[in-house]
Amino acid sequence: MADIITVAALNRYAKTLLERDPVLTDIAVRGEIANFVHHKSGHLYFSLRDGQASVKAVMFRNWASRLAFEPREGMRVVLRCRVSLYEQTGSFQLYAEDIFPEGLGSVQMAFEQLKEKLAKEGLFDEARKKPVPRRPRCIGLVTSKSGAALQDILHVSQRRWPLSRFLLCPVNVQGEEAADQITQALRSLDRSGRADVILVARGGGSREDLWVFNSEKIARAVCACRTPVVSAVGHEIDYTILDFVADLRAPTPSAAAELLCPDRREAEAEIYRIQENIHENMQRRLELWYNEFHEARRELLQSGSLLLPQRQFTLRQQAQAAGEALARLIRAKEELLGQKAALAHALDPMNTLARGYLMAKSEDGKLLRLKETQAGQQLILEDDAYRARCRVESVSRKENSR
Repeated sequence: MADIITVAALNRYAKTLLERDPVLTDIAVRGEIANFVHHKSGHLYFSLRDGQASVKAVMFRNWASRLAFEPREGMRVVLRCRVSLYEQTGSFQLYAEDIFPEGLGSVQMAFEQLKEKLAKEGLFDEARKKPVPRRPRCIGLVTSKSGAALQDILHVSQRRWPLSRFLLCPVNVQGEEAADQITQALRSLDRSGRADVILVARGGGSREDLWVFNSEKIARAVCACRTPVVSAVGHEIDYTILDFVADLRAPTPSAAAELLCPDRREAEAEIYRIQENIHENMQRRLELWYNEFHEARRELLQSGSLLLPQRQFTLRQQAQAAGEALARLIRAKEELLGQKAALAHALDPMNTLARGYLMAKSEDGKLLRLKETQAGQQLILEDDAYRARCRVESVSRKENSR
């Protein structure tokens, strides 16, 4: 009779056999992903199937984090894996170390997936894109300070519009740190408010060289900018995620400089046309005013010759009426003056003295009434012609006086 063993021992023995087989320790298996689960732990659980059979598979977090794309239900892939057994359930399964999409490469698959995701969120919609100023006063430039793109942009701008101003934020345009640096440069330029437009530029290169511009964090930083963003990455045939989210795409850095920097010759021609228009408008207005002036002058002369006699007659009447009114006013003032003079004459104290009355004064010339005098006081008595000095003998009150 065969030896009796436990289930755990059986599973352990089967697992040992599988893991010792050199063919099963590193094998590539083609199939379609089914029952896909991306666990919150980061592990991937799924089945790999074809038309006749299926097998369970798992990809642990440390391997899954290295994938450039997101595996999906129904995707046809090739698994690079090892074959083993899960002892607790006796499950025969594949332990994947890498996954390759069938047809498209993993890099292209990652590009297509991110493009689809951002498009669904509306990041590529034309309605959210901002207009790029025609003649920006200051251009924020995100590029490598040692790259050919910077020199191309400066050369074109110097030729077209020497007054162009650039605010450079130097960054790496490839490598592990490039995405973070470009994202930070975009945010910094946008917050500063100094640039009218931001240009993200890089010269040509391989697909791998340009891959950083497919970064999701760069795409979202561009969409968050209040300042318009122009992309100018690689050559005309190169497209990145940045090109789709940017407010304007230029095929090359030189073309971007052509778009953003006005042509001084065109500006000179436009100024000349404006000057010509101003001159023509002024000439037409002068002619119009000249004609209006002469027409008004002619009408004035015509109306003046008809109205002059009537106006002269009216003026004579008004002058005569004014003279009569002035004469009446003078006569009235003369009569009033005569009345005032008669009243003043009647009230003149000298006229009273001429009728025989006397006026008493103190020696210092002050007018006195008799009740104000004292015995022995020296007085001066005056009439209208004479003055006498006398002395008061006595002062008494008259009988029956009030």
